Amino acid sequence: MLAIFKREIQSFFTSPIAYLVIGLFLTLNGLFLWVFKGEFNIFDYGFADLSNFFLLAPWVFLFLIPAITMKSFSEERKLGTLELLFIKPISVSKTVLGKFLGTLTLGIIALLPTIIYIYAVSQLGTTVGNLDLGPVMGSYFGTVLLMSCYTSIGIFASTLSDNQIVAFITGVILCFIIFYGFEGISTLMTDGETSLAIKSLGMKQHFDSISLGVLDTRDLIYFISVTAFFLFLTLLQLKNMNR
Repeated sequence: MLAIFKREIQSFFTSPIAYLVIGLFLTLNGLFLWVFKGEFNIFDYGFADLSNFFLLAPWVFLFLIPAITMKSFSEERKLGTLELLFIKPISVSKTVLGKFLGTLTLGIIALLPTIIYIYAVSQLGTTVGNLDLGPVMGSYFGTVLLMSCYTSIGIFASTLSDNQIVAFITGVILCFIIFYGFEGISTLMTDGETSLAIKSLGMKQHFDSISLGVLDTRDLIYFISVTAFFLFLTLLQLKNMNR
């Protein structure tokens, strides 16, 4: 598994992918938060906090993560090298986990430079340095959990087609449905309990909950379960292709 993980990281940084993803993520966030006028602009927002960043980041990663994962197995299928994975001494499950951890690590690396936003925003407050770090740390932790779900979904999508564009679109659609789709459907319900039950199936509600700075075991279990479920589906799909 460690060998697969290292190979994934190396493949990212020996090609433009890693630099493009990190640069695009930081550029988009920087423009929307500090330059472009609008609801995400921190200066226009009027409050010295990072809530706008954590509103924006899940949507940016919703496209970037599938863009990274789309080649995970679809490229192997297209090149006809997927069969080699099944005869290697390393198990398929460890291969999947190695690819998953490699992509997730790249996402975390892209997120790390944004820590400077904490200092910048803390200096903008009426009282310098008076920034509540609880919600900020909770939001960062929630973002990493969210990325883990996106990554497992994207890797699963890459097993469904040998076309990387199809894998990308499938990954984006699945991520969107699970992140926001359930919340959208819940607004159509007239019964309050049904609406809340449907809303709780989506990632957005659990992400918003963690963003408040409160670590609820139900939210942790949800993110871990979604990640494990799609990794399991990936493994199942690969085993079916090996028959």
